[in-house]
Amino acid sequence: MTVLLSAFYAKINIMHINPSSIKYIEWRSPEGLHEDTITCLSELRFLKSEISFLSNLIKSHTLELLSEDLFEESRKIALELSKQKKSVKPLIKKLMKHSNTLETLLDDIDIPDEEDEYKTLHYQLMFETVANLSKFKKLKRRVFRLIKKILKEKKKRRLLKPGDTEVK
Repeated sequence: MTVLLSAFYAKINIMHINPSSIKYIEWRSPEGLHEDTITCLSELRFLKSEISFLSNLIKSHTLELLSEDLFEESRKIALELSKQKKSVKPLIKKLMKHSNTLETLLDDIDIPDEEDEYKTLHYQLMFETVANLSKFKKLKRRVFRLIKKILKEKKKRRLLKPGDTEVK
């Protein structure tokens, strides 16, 4: 799965689907497809935890965010975190359904184009997952930059506070 996700990260282009990625999925065994799906589910579940952590981190610095010129930026980030959280739930549900559908592929009944349809959907779900993870990674960097600004400003104010000669 790591190889598959790496390949998708390297080839990700929202407007163009790279045919070589589709061929790679076509060669995957049902076990490999199942492993991909389970790994993506795990990644997305962890992503939900990270979103909660970042939301709480922003909430813990609300006063600084309201009192400084960072309000607009922090509002945008909070909205994006909320959107990201809302987009993860349906994707997890799709992946769980997709994983359950794999059982029909493994049964003895051979339905024409069933495997091709599954693999096409598999590619779309993997692509959507990687795009989601990539988008979140950028958002996470923005959150940490914002918090870093706040902490630097706090430290600067504390160091420049007049009359405070006592060592703490």
